[in-house]
Amino acid sequence: MTAAQVPSSGQLLYTINDVTALTRISRSTIYEHIAAGRLKVVRIGRAVRITRGELERWISDLEERGGDDIA
Repeated sequence: MTAAQVPSSGQLLYTINDVTALTRISRSTIYEHIAAGRLKVVRIGRAVRITRGELERWISDLEERGGDDIA
């Protein structure tokens, strides 16, 4: 994703690709956090989206725990 394709931090809903571009975390790691229930998603039909508030909460939780706890 180029700089022109990086999503705006003012968006309400993010795709998984948006989250990877914003956080520089791999898709597989994002999906692991979703599967573990640490990152909640909104499903609209088959589309998976993450709200801005949930993304901020998840990052804050990671900061408080001192990082990722996926084995």
